[in-house]
Amino acid sequence: MREAAATWKVLIADDEPEVHDVTRLVLGNFRFADRPLEFLSAYSAAQARQLLVDHPDIAVVLLDVVMESEQAGLTLVRTIREELGNAFVRIVLRTGQAGQAPEQEVVATYDINDYKDKTELTASRLTTTLYAALRAYRDMRAIEAHKVGLENVIRSSARIFAQHDTREFANAVLEQLTALVGLERGALYCTVDRDGTSGEHFHIAATSGDYRRLQHDDAATALPPAIVNAMRDAYRDKSHHFDRDHYVLHFTDSQQAESLLFVGEAWNLSALDFKLIELFCTNVSIAFDNLHLHEELLTSQQEMVYLLAGAAETRSQETARHVHRVGCLAQLFGRALGLPHKYCELLRHAAPLHDIGKIGIPDTILNKRGAHTSEEAAIMRTHAALGAQLLGQSRQPVLQLAAEIAASHHENWDGSGYPHGLVGPAIPLGGRITMVADVFDALGSERCYKQAWEPARIRGYMLEQRGKKFAPDVVDCLMDHWDAALALRRELPD
Repeated sequence: MREAAATWKVLIADDEPEVHDVTRLVLGNFRFADRPLEFLSAYSAAQARQLLVDHPDIAVVLLDVVMESEQAGLTLVRTIREELGNAFVRIVLRTGQAGQAPEQEVVATYDINDYKDKTELTASRLTTTLYAALRAYRDMRAIEAHKVGLENVIRSSARIFAQHDTREFANAVLEQLTALVGLERGALYCTVDRDGTSGEHFHIAATSGDYRRLQHDDAATALPPAIVNAMRDAYRDKSHHFDRDHYVLHFTDSQQAESLLFVGEAWNLSALDFKLIELFCTNVSIAFDNLHLHEELLTSQQEMVYLLAGAAETRSQETARHVHRVGCLAQLFGRALGLPHKYCELLRHAAPLHDIGKIGIPDTILNKRGAHTSEEAAIMRTHAALGAQLLGQSRQPVLQLAAEIAASHHENWDGSGYPHGLVGPAIPLGGRITMVADVFDALGSERCYKQAWEPARIRGYMLEQRGKKFAPDVVDCLMDHWDAALALRRELPD
């Protein structure tokens, strides 16, 4: 928030120079809320209008009715309120010719705040009038500042609540704090790493402004002792700490993981800033916990997917690690193809369910050693439709994509696949990606009907089937990320 102005601006609009002189003399030592007056003079309504445009923070207008015309002052009142849209400035109408502007008529018709006959404006009455006008102006500005501040908090909080990734959360908080009250030097977001031997460590996870060069450093060695001590105080007390030139926000999520946000160093907060920041902190704390609850729920759902998919694979004497790898590979290929982040995340969770329909295939066929008869092959192929039917009953995006993948991951690029014999781009993208991920991983795994293939043999087969069984662009992604695909197998072995 900007600091309050050092003076109260008062515009004297009157065509008589003596009125200006007397007003300045009477109010020369006037102070309100420890701030003096700053006088601006206009000798016509036209001059006054321009000064109001140039100085939108004028607090009071002492306005004569009769200037370049008999109604000049009244016309200016309408200009101020309607044309300039200034609802804050307090307008005190002063007239030496009351007959030209009858009080009741003027007060009822025009948006003024006081009406005075020049003859009654003694020094004490003028002072009293200024106190009342400035008090009203100050309060209206305070209400408006709170309103704008609350609107900013609501907007900033909405952007915070929209985050669904812990990695982006801290950056979003720093960005919204900048928008809310401004940051002189920047801010730091630290995660707290605890161990039983050396206590806590504050790891700088996100930064802004002058602190950007410190990202990923240890706060204890990278920051001045005063900042580290402020963080330790907030960590020790498990609460937000506010001081004259800094503040530290403390967060604890539902897993009891802690983090700290530091903003400060020669940065003075106004009383309103404190209130807005405290409100924002409350919303950030709620958002932070909701984010982790969301991640917990997502993790639980992912585990359920792997368990369900693993159950189908176990029936066919394959491993749950296979479906996990297929999901990771599908996500890898999706990113390599430049697909949206959200779709790649869905792929990771949906692709493992590609063979869920095997639950409906008899064991004698599913685990048969050797080739299937034509009748057995027909039954085996029904697992694609069974999986799509099972998953397609859900309205959840991840399961809808899984249903699409289950139905299409055996469709060959040249149209020789099943169940519908789709050709090329007619095959859903998720099915094309999952087919390459599934076959690549299956070839490198031992099965009841075969030994694991060596990487060179797998690579040759995938290239041979490019444009026949497999979508060319997905095979190209596999080749471009061959080492990463092999590394996945090592990270998630059977």
